[in-house]
Amino acid sequence: MRLAAIVQRSGNEAAEKYPDVRIVRSLEELLASREIHLVVIATPNDTHYSLARQCLENGRDVVVDKPFTTTLEEAKSLVEFAKKAGRLITVYQNRRYDGDFQAIRTLVADGTLGRIVRFETNYDRYRPQLKPGAWRETTRPGSGILFDIAPHLIDHALALFGLPEAVTADVRSERENAVADDAFDIMFHYARGMRAMLRSSILAAAPRPRFVLHGTQGSFVKQTFDPQENNLRRGHIPASMAWGAEPEENWGVLTTPDGDKFTQRRIPSASCDYRDYYANVRDALLGKAALAVTPEWAVNVMRLLEMARESSEKRCTIPWNG
Repeated sequence: MRLAAIVQRSGNEAAEKYPDVRIVRSLEELLASREIHLVVIATPNDTHYSLARQCLENGRDVVVDKPFTTTLEEAKSLVEFAKKAGRLITVYQNRRYDGDFQAIRTLVADGTLGRIVRFETNYDRYRPQLKPGAWRETTRPGSGILFDIAPHLIDHALALFGLPEAVTADVRSERENAVADDAFDIMFHYARGMRAMLRSSILAAAPRPRFVLHGTQGSFVKQTFDPQENNLRRGHIPASMAWGAEPEENWGVLTTPDGDKFTQRRIPSASCDYRDYYANVRDALLGKAALAVTPEWAVNVMRLLEMARESSEKRCTIPWNG
């Protein structure tokens, strides 16, 4: 795949960073170029639906940043329109390609921990002050941390355990004068007492472990974040290795019983990176692979986001209503 054009309505940052790529000032100008086959939408959440719809109407395949849309009805509408138009549409669930999460998928699939009884995925930050002018901290549709962070964590739970039987959630604002939610605790209920805990807070000066799994045959704890996002932000892109390469001291720890004692060993994070997502999209477009993040998957994530919001507002557990 080749980056052919970037829409930047004003400013020159894109041209400075990508001097060999065409810069256009509107989506209409972009869609006028017939060489563009796939459009990636990475704009404020409340524009996802209209921009994706416009691209589909113009015969383009589309990747939409998470969250897919701001409502379940919008998500269903986009999926139905894409199906009728014969176009591909998918959501950028990049954190499925975190190396530590891929290592967890292997542990679960291999049965290393036995029957899983608890899964925790935490995504904490520390930013006590509101960010002036940030659309995510306004009352716009799709603002707030639930729609920003929860899609990643929901994707993790679904990839490991499938759809839950019910959802219990507490979505709230913790910072002074915040008008958008900035913290949540979501519990997915599964059979046989298994629970998945999805949590995030912007007031976590001491962040919780990134991942925790407890099973009948052991536990796995990963303290630190996959390094890819920070590496990319700092421009530290490895030239000859996976973007997510981690030093051994940051690997997760597997604890298993050994008689009346416990044995601990570090589990390497998988060698993968966010480009694997686009490799799958490319192969799906070429008919060589099934799409990893299907439109139906995207709709289920949106449904669970709305269930979490409803659970929090009503202060009750909401059964899966798919």
